[in-house]
Amino acid sequence: MRDLIEFISRKYCGKIVEIGVGRYQDVARGLIKLGFNVVLTDVRQIQSDLKIITDDVCNPRFDIYRGATLLYSIRPPYEIQGCILSLARKIGSDAIIVPLKNEIINGGELVNYKSARFYLFTRQSLQALSEGLRTP
Repeated sequence: MRDLIEFISRKYCGKIVEIGVGRYQDVARGLIKLGFNVVLTDVRQIQSDLKIITDDVCNPRFDIYRGATLLYSIRPPYEIQGCILSLARKIGSDAIIVPLKNEIINGGELVNYKSARFYLFTRQSLQALSEGLRTP
């Protein structure tokens, strides 16, 4: 995941939020080590030396995410992927979803950055996707 950390560090600054951090916290730790303001969330309480905020991304507390330049999630369940993208659109941030194995996530740009493979949704693509869903 060091290549994902590198991609994020080259493209983003400011506040970044990892959604559904769970017990795998290596990406967040790598970004924190680089000086990023990383906010960690999960639907369950997770024991960690890092501060993890309990929140349901499908019924989010917007104050946690407001001001973030990027929301990212590593192997999130299919059921919450739409919630992540909707939240990113509402707060005006980009979103990165690292899929589970060969999962295809429609509407995003598949990025192969060195050994990292993920879907990138820019603010513009999220807005276009949202507008496309509203047209009959």
